[in-house]
Amino acid sequence: MTSARVIPFRELTAVSADGTPLHVEVHGAETGPAVVLAHGWTCSTAFWAAQIRDLAVDHRVIAYDQRGHGRTPASPVCSTDVLADDLEAVLAATLAPGEKAVIAGHSMGGMTVLAAATGDVFRRHAGAVLLCSTGASRLVAESTVVPIRAGRLRTWLTRHALGSRAPLGPVTPVAKAVLKYATMGAGSAPHLVETCARIVHACPRKVRYAWSHVLSLLDLDHAVRELSVPTAVIVGTGDRMTPPVQARRIAAALPQCVGLTELPGLGHMTPVEAPELVTARIRELVSTYTQLKEGA
Repeated sequence: MTSARVIPFRELTAVSADGTPLHVEVHGAETGPAVVLAHGWTCSTAFWAAQIRDLAVDHRVIAYDQRGHGRTPASPVCSTDVLADDLEAVLAATLAPGEKAVIAGHSMGGMTVLAAATGDVFRRHAGAVLLCSTGASRLVAESTVVPIRAGRLRTWLTRHALGSRAPLGPVTPVAKAVLKYATMGAGSAPHLVETCARIVHACPRKVRYAWSHVLSLLDLDHAVRELSVPTAVIVGTGDRMTPPVQARRIAAALPQCVGLTELPGLGHMTPVEAPELVTARIRELVSTYTQLKEGA
C-alpha cells in the first residue's frame, strides 16, 4: 500500500451562519483520514502545532480560529450557539458529503463540540470525538484558580479574575509565572510555558472579556447527553481551569464514553503539556472509528 501524498499547507475561509468568515487551515495528507481541531478560549490554531506536525504525516488535519481569535475577526455575537454554527461551517467547507472525521476540542473547543452535538452537519461528519480539558457547566464555581475554599467568595473572585478587562501586556517572567500557575502543571518546561503565554497574550482584550462572560454562564449538561458518537475524555489532575470533577461528570453522562484519561500533575493545556499522548489518542480514535476497513 502506498502512503497518502503529503500536500503543502493551505488556507481557506469558511462562512458561518451569520456571515462571519472563519480562518481555516488544512495540513497534511490529501487522501488521509480527517481530523478537525477546535482550540480553546484565548488561543488559536497555533495551540495545536504539535498535533498538526505529527498527524499531518498521514492525516488531513483541519484547524480553525474561533471567532475573535487568531485570524478570524471578532463579531458582536458571542454564544455557544454561534460556536456550534462555526464548527458546522468548517465541517461543511472541508469534508466531503458523508465523510467522517475525528473532532478534537480543547477547553472552549470542547464546549464548541458539545454545543454542536445535536446539529445535522455535526452528526453527519462526526465519527468520534476527543474532549481535552473541558467542562459543561459550573466552570467558575468549580475552578480552583483562586486557592481558597469553595464558596461564594471564591466564585466571585474567580469570575472577576477570569473576566478581567485588563490588558495582559508583554510576555514577562511574571506573566509567564501567572499563566503557568493558572493553566499548566508545575513541571511544565519553560519553553512550553513561553509558547502558551505568547498564544494567550495575542488574544485581543475585548475578545477575551466577551468570551469569559459566555463561559461564566455556560450550561451544556444537556448537550453532553446528546453527544452520541464515541467520545474520549482527557484531563490533567492539576487542571485548575476545568478540574477533573468536570471531566468525570462529562464521562459519566456521555452515551458512548470510550475512556477517561487523567494525566497526573498536568494542568489545563494538555495538548501542549502531553502532545504525544493527545496525538496518540486521536490516532486511536481515527483507526477505530473513522477508517473504513479494507473490503468493507
